[in-house]
Amino acid sequence: MEQAVRRGEHDAANTHHRSEGDVNTTPARVTWASSINDERTNVMLEQDAKVFLHQAMSTPCLDALVAAEGIYLEDAVGKRYMDFHGNNVHQLGHGHPEVIKKITEQLAQLPFSPRRFTNQVAIDCATKLTEVCGGELNRVLFAPGGTSVVGMALKLARHVTGNSKVVSLWDSFHGASLDAISVGGEACFREGMGPLMAGVERIPPAVSYRGALTSPDGSDVHYADYLEYVIEKEGGIGAFIAEVVRNTDVQVPSKAYWQRVREICDKHNVMLIIDDIPNGMGRSGEWFTHQAYGIEPDILCIGKGFGGGMVPIAAMITKDKYNSASQVSLGHYTHEKSPIGCAAALATIEVIERDDLLNKVKADSEYMRQKLMTMKNKYPLIGDVRGIGLLWGIELVTDHETKTRAFDEAESLLYRCLENGLSFKVSQGNVAQLSPPLIITRAELDNALANFETALLQVCQEFNYV
Repeated sequence: MEQAVRRGEHDAANTHHRSEGDVNTTPARVTWASSINDERTNVMLEQDAKVFLHQAMSTPCLDALVAAEGIYLEDAVGKRYMDFHGNNVHQLGHGHPEVIKKITEQLAQLPFSPRRFTNQVAIDCATKLTEVCGGELNRVLFAPGGTSVVGMALKLARHVTGNSKVVSLWDSFHGASLDAISVGGEACFREGMGPLMAGVERIPPAVSYRGALTSPDGSDVHYADYLEYVIEKEGGIGAFIAEVVRNTDVQVPSKAYWQRVREICDKHNVMLIIDDIPNGMGRSGEWFTHQAYGIEPDILCIGKGFGGGMVPIAAMITKDKYNSASQVSLGHYTHEKSPIGCAAALATIEVIERDDLLNKVKADSEYMRQKLMTMKNKYPLIGDVRGIGLLWGIELVTDHETKTRAFDEAESLLYRCLENGLSFKVSQGNVAQLSPPLIITRAELDNALANFETALLQVCQEFNYV
């Protein structure tokens, strides 16, 4: 155990390199790559490495895929992975037939609509989106991706408030463009990028397990009070941007925290921008995560699964009273009212409604909670379990008192699961994030959790956590 603690201390300096996803340049990845003995796969991986610009967490790739259907990915040798990551686009799994049908029909009718024109499917999609948002969120702008709508939201907040400064959270991710990494809180995306957007103040997120600001009663509302402190001291704040529940390592604040945040933003005329790009479209058991907390943002950003996992499309939704930027190009994207994207998004909403997936997710959520808490009580490697809906984080630590991150153990867990056909994301270097498609059956869920527990037991034995 002492060796594990020392290893954790040694790795602490490089923690920011592990903050977003599993690292693809470690010895464990090299070992995984060397174990691939299929010629077709190796040829594709070599071709990929030669033609694509290399970047962190992308190239070199993990495997080569040839198919994706339902909850499964299939590689070139026919191996299937249960996809518990899916880059958060797979709420309906992969290749949902209803979404394919609507996309195909739209391709034959109207494949493209220039920005100066409108079309019925875009109108219908925007209208339906405002209906599921409810409340005052009744104005929409579409864009090709989540990063784009974050930029649009920041521009709208500047226009409405006249203030350019933004408060965001440390460890947050809002996209990889320069404006998005400026308001993001992960150092790995800003490293070496030089000067970024000015006027960004970051505060600690409301973290229950290893938070920066502890409270004697275990409450997290004081994190919201810190927001007010910064707003009052800094001045000129136009917006606070955050995920309601942080997706990657699954941080789940209390309702009291978010209700206090809403009060503070109202009091100081700060626009609340909610980034629900990875979690929206039902992952929380509600259409959008803020609905589970009884609040409403001034601007909502969605994307990823909005297009059914097939067409890149995102949306910024705001209130009618903020429809005041008619002389400002907030987005101005070529595919602003994409008939194909809107057909996919509208079909996605209709399937979630038809199949009552929101209620299914709530039932699955409680089931996963019970299963994972049983594992936590059984395996000393698990320090914390947290989640909402079909989004769960299992944090691995070398010691429950120090909460030292179990980097090597988490990586070993990942590759053992991959060997047995379960794919998921590792965040912060030690948090296994499980986010299955909302369509997953109970039998498939049981199979995946059994796979996970088998690998967990093997890792505990490997690293002497017995």
